[in-house]
Amino acid sequence: MAGKTGVYPCYENQFQVDTASAEGPASYANIADCETFSVAFDNNIEEWTPFDTEGWVRRLLTGKGVTISVTAKRNVGDAGNDLIAGLAFENGRKSEKSFQWTFPDGTKVEFPGAVVNVTNIGAGDSTAVAPLEFEIMSNGKPTVTPKG
Repeated sequence: MAGKTGVYPCYENQFQVDTASAEGPASYANIADCETFSVAFDNNIEEWTPFDTEGWVRRLLTGKGVTISVTAKRNVGDAGNDLIAGLAFENGRKSEKSFQWTFPDGTKVEFPGAVVNVTNIGAGDSTAVAPLEFEIMSNGKPTVTPKG
């Protein structure tokens, strides 16, 4: 995918979760059957109005967070899907996993120790395919690796 230009369909974005144990190096696996995602940037903006700006507000972006909300289908047996689903009943540091977002042009954004907030594992209509819904919440500064 490196070197792509122009518009692209959203499905070319891919999401991976680190399936390695805490002691070993990262081993990212795709999360099967992801259908939709949305991204929210939570920005902290400090505002002040000094005398010399004649009433105009000054601003400085002082903090940032990212939340990626994903809807998927529960796919038992897929390493990434199983790992996410398995975090549904965890709390504290056990709910943290490194997560990676790969863009169509090859850019990778790694969120080390992201908080995984599972919001649905299997609930729905009797004739529907079981869902897997979750949020990935940044937990510190991500690492952005531009396309190779």
